[in-house]
Amino acid sequence: MTVTWEELGWERVATGVGRCRLPVWDCTVGLVVGHEAALMVDAGSSLAEGARLRMQAEELAGHRVTHLALTHPHFDHVFGAAAFAGAEVFAAVGAESVLTRKGLGAEELRADAVRNGLDETAATEAVDTLVRPRHLVSGEWTLDLGDGRQVLLANVGPGHTAHDLAVLVPGGPGSPEVVFCGDLVEESGEPQAGPDAVPSHWPAALDRLLDFGGEDALYVPGHGAVVDAAFVRAQRDALAARFGVSS
Repeated sequence: MTVTWEELGWERVATGVGRCRLPVWDCTVGLVVGHEAALMVDAGSSLAEGARLRMQAEELAGHRVTHLALTHPHFDHVFGAAAFAGAEVFAAVGAESVLTRKGLGAEELRADAVRNGLDETAATEAVDTLVRPRHLVSGEWTLDLGDGRQVLLANVGPGHTAHDLAVLVPGGPGSPEVVFCGDLVEESGEPQAGPDAVPSHWPAALDRLLDFGGEDALYVPGHGAVVDAAFVRAQRDALAARFGVSS
C-alpha cells in the first residue's frame, strides 16, 4: 500500500512536492520527487532527525534521496545532512567555509545549537560529521530529476545569511510553481537576523526571490505556513523599514 504525505505528517504542496514542519524550532524541510531521483531541501537539526526524514522521504518517493539542497548554513537546517549519505549536496557558494568540521564556523554552529536547546552530545555529533557541500551555486543551477522534472537552484542572497539558496519547482497542469525560500522568509514570527545576517541586502534578496518565483507561485518559508507573493512583498517592505534600507 502506498503511503500518503499526510499519513507521515507531511503537507503536499503540489504534484510530487511536499514539505514537513519539524518540531521544536518549526523548521521546514522539503521534498521534490522525480523519476528514480528525489531532492531534499534542508536536512533537519540533528543526525537522528535527518535519519528519520530520509526514511520518510524515501518511503514517499519510492526510491532513494539523490540530491540535497541546503538553503543556508544554520544548525536547524544542516545538522541532519550526514544522514543523507550518497546524496549530491548543493549550497550557495561560500557556505562551504561554514560547513567545515574543523574551524570557527563549525564551532559557532555547535555553540548556537546548544544555546538554542539542542542536546550538547547531539550537537557535537552533528559537527563531527558535518557535510561539506560538493556543488556550490553562484548563480543558477538546473537539476534534472528525470522524466521531465527539473528543479532550479538560485543563489539569491545575501540576506538572512551571506549564503542563501532558493529552490524553484516549476509548475505543471493544475500544479503551481513552488519556491523553497529558506529563512529569507518566515511566517511564524519576525525574520531572525543573527550576527551572520546581511540586513542591508535582505530586501533586495526578497526582490530577487519574487522575480524568481513570480506572482502566482507558492512560497515555502523556512519557518511557518506556506505564503503567497503578497506576503513576501509585505515582509520585504517590513525588513526595509526595520533595517532602514531605502526602496
